[in-house]
Amino acid sequence: FAELHAAVAGLPVASSRVLPGLILRRDFAAYCPAGGDLRAVLVTEPLRPALAGPGAEFVVDSEGQYQASLRWISRRTEALMKHLQSNKVKLLLSSVKQEEVVIYYAKLYGVSVVECLSSEEMALICEITGVSPYASFGDDIHREITETAVATFCQPLLLGSKRCVHVGFTSVCAFQPHCLILCGPVDAVNEQHAAALQGAFTMLQQLFKGVDQ
Repeated sequence: FAELHAAVAGLPVASSRVLPGLILRRDFAAYCPAGGDLRAVLVTEPLRPALAGPGAEFVVDSEGQYQASLRWISRRTEALMKHLQSNKVKLLLSSVKQEEVVIYYAKLYGVSVVECLSSEEMALICEITGVSPYASFGDDIHREITETAVATFCQPLLLGSKRCVHVGFTSVCAFQPHCLILCGPVDAVNEQHAAALQGAFTMLQQLFKGVDQ
């Protein structure tokens, strides 16, 4: 229920509504409008390539080496984003914050980015779409991307003064997610309404729960 409702204070209760899809309560790190179905990839690690592996130390002896390292990182990141574009990926959903170089090339190659998703949001998206987060690209950044979800829409949404992401996915299960927008004059009223609705849904779940004979 926590991932399937959002509260907006300062609006009349009558403004409450139900929207299809999910509302991710953060703004786009990069937004590239696109029509039709969008291929989406989930990631749980930074896409900016590391100069050294875990437990290893990278030593720079000169300014020239440092600048060369930055150019290498930039070229690798651009190649990765170009690879996503060639695989028709238009949306990147990340549980971690991505580096500025990743955001720069995402915008350049038309890939929208939403970052810092919670583990609960990632788990819900995985359940709806049936895909898993994409494993590390490692040294092979050109291998085929098969773990992609299909988003039927992805657009900005303004809830009060907060910018959010409104996204709909093609579901692989019977569950068709919808989000409840709860409006009220103050936060306390919204919290009361949310608690009452969650209690009502819990009661309905118990009422219609299968009983073993």
